[in-house]
Amino acid sequence: MWQGGRVKVERRLLAGWGATAPTAADVVSPTSIDEVAKAVGDAPKRGVLPRGLGRSYGDAAQNAGGLVVDLTRCTAVRSFDVERGHITVEAGLSLHTLMRQVLPFGWFVPVTPGTRYVTVGGAVAADIHGKNHHVEGSFAQHVINLDLLLASGETVSVGPGDDVFWATAGGMGLTGIVVAATIRLLPVETSLMSVDTERAANVDALIDRLAATDDAYRYSVAWIDLLARGPRMGRAVITRGDHARRDQLPPRKDPFAFGPRPLASVPPGVVPPGLLNKATVAAFNEVWYRKAVTRRGQLQSISAFFHPLDLVERWNRIYGRPGLVQYQFVVPYGAEDVVRTAVDRLSAAGSPAFLAVLKRFGAGSPGHLSFPSPGWTLALDLPANMAGLARLLDGLDELVVSAGGRIYLAKDSRLRPELMPAMYPRLDEWRAVRSRLDPAGVFASDLSRRLEL
Repeated sequence: MWQGGRVKVERRLLAGWGATAPTAADVVSPTSIDEVAKAVGDAPKRGVLPRGLGRSYGDAAQNAGGLVVDLTRCTAVRSFDVERGHITVEAGLSLHTLMRQVLPFGWFVPVTPGTRYVTVGGAVAADIHGKNHHVEGSFAQHVINLDLLLASGETVSVGPGDDVFWATAGGMGLTGIVVAATIRLLPVETSLMSVDTERAANVDALIDRLAATDDAYRYSVAWIDLLARGPRMGRAVITRGDHARRDQLPPRKDPFAFGPRPLASVPPGVVPPGLLNKATVAAFNEVWYRKAVTRRGQLQSISAFFHPLDLVERWNRIYGRPGLVQYQFVVPYGAEDVVRTAVDRLSAAGSPAFLAVLKRFGAGSPGHLSFPSPGWTLALDLPANMAGLARLLDGLDELVVSAGGRIYLAKDSRLRPELMPAMYPRLDEWRAVRSRLDPAGVFASDLSRRLEL
């Protein structure tokens, strides 16, 4: 791993999950926290950046011309209090592995996004959210303590009472490297979900239904058909639920069985150009909407409910060589017209998005750059080569800013830097903490340079 007292590096082309703007960096893959510290000490002029499993969509985990520290080999479980559900793990451990380790003891991760292939360090750096944000908040709100490696080489232990903690939660790896975290887990009786499904005829019916009934569910999400027009515009499928109780399982069913495996994989270079177009996505949307009949209490696996896209490895390759752009915004309650206008514009543009989801956020995180805030959040995937995409999304940015909303940095690849202060009003507070921790700007990324952070 080390040669002549210096880290052995590999020059690699790195990209986000959207695969739209790859850049080259030197990459090191340490196996211990001491090796991580040595890598930071060897940081070049272009700086250093931590990286996990590469599931941020844009350029947040890229550092062109600099050093990238791949933490995916730092995966030790340092301690696990099975009675209280407190676990301390190294930052490279994935949520997938964490679930496999804690479910047999009746515990689950407190927050999971739409993929379980994210690291704990990445979950903190992006302060990820899930279908339960309206009830239980973001990931960092369930973290008891962080071990943070600073630019000086010192490792500090910080908790929620420290401004360093909240600058790091959502800070996109720019305050230091999270090397370990202690997490408060969620108690569960089984590894299955009890799920209710229903349809909404249009975006107005969807907003009304979610506002009226979401609080009765721990988890809630709505898939939207962005190609439907007229009175069907924004028609949706709502899926909501909670962890199933043991008495809901069939006899002799293992209550904590959990062995998700991909059903397929998309090899590189096999997807025909233009596969995702208005016609093919419209056909998919019609089938998806029609098959979603009303159900109550249906038992589903964790992977089917939370992570359906993980059933296809490298599903992002279906967008072909141009890649994809994911766009996610949140606007406050009372700005429902912004959601309607956004859906109308996307629908009018013939947006070939088979993934478009609407959720409600609860109380915001104290993180300076944490994305969630009380309101409505819409997320969608679009082909990067869609005609008029830049103009469409620039217009949505202005709409979101005017309503007091923001976009999600972990999914961004094209935001204009002048909009950052309006979207993130605590940006200067975050900059002050970052400058105190890293006065020489050792930690840097393509995103930090693009957005002038």
